[in-house]
Amino acid sequence: MKQAEIHQFLERFFLANDCELLENKQGYLVVQLTIDLDKELMNRPFYWHYLEKTGGIPNPAKLTLITNPAIAPKDIKGELIHFGSPRLHQLFTCAKKLSGYIRLYENRKGKAQEHTALKPWININMKISYQCDRKRDIFRSIGLQLINGQIVDDFQSKLEKLPLAAKIPDFAFTLSPLIMPKSGITRIENTVKQDLLKEDYTWAEEAKQRWAKDLHLLEHFYEDMEDYSESLETERLALQEQYEPKINISIVNGGLFYLASEAM
Repeated sequence: MKQAEIHQFLERFFLANDCELLENKQGYLVVQLTIDLDKELMNRPFYWHYLEKTGGIPNPAKLTLITNPAIAPKDIKGELIHFGSPRLHQLFTCAKKLSGYIRLYENRKGKAQEHTALKPWININMKISYQCDRKRDIFRSIGLQLINGQIVDDFQSKLEKLPLAAKIPDFAFTLSPLIMPKSGITRIENTVKQDLLKEDYTWAEEAKQRWAKDLHLLEHFYEDMEDYSESLETERLALQEQYEPKINISIVNGGLFYLASEAM
């Protein structure tokens, strides 16, 4: 990850979390943290506990982050951020924690006499892991419109082409969903399960054959030994853990999106 990419990540991260960029110059940023991000990043539990008990006025911290010391002013004092630095690792962890769910609106410019209707979509980004003694991961992004039930694959890449904003734009209004989000999630889960049932499972059969071959060798190894039952069972369980085919589905993140675009 290059220093310019780190700088861009910091910009996006802090703006997405409603922080003010007091200075955003080549080589460094000065950020005014929100109360929530101060609590996440600055490790001041006693300060915040005291304020909550006394009703004091909160004073979130400012962060000065230097992304390129070669071009930042020499008199700037702050934290040097580079790939592998503890602060950047903390921000990655925080971004993952805070990005589990998001709500955004398509920011299509409307006119006072032409109000724009925004339709609700729910999106789930997931990782599907095919596991045996080998492993393969694929990522799927599925969106479901909560009015007509339309399901769209590769939804994330389509979203990235749209202008999105955290607040509903002027001269726009949201339509109420006919499908509740919980039901929408269930529909997406069922779609994924049905797709998985249609796949070729040659990889699983081949894993079972390798499993049977190693199990036969294991039992042959122990057949002339006495009092080996406990060790043999331990080895059998280890082979099962190694070879048994399984598919794990984990949700990476998701969101609710209000979109004006008809074709997704």
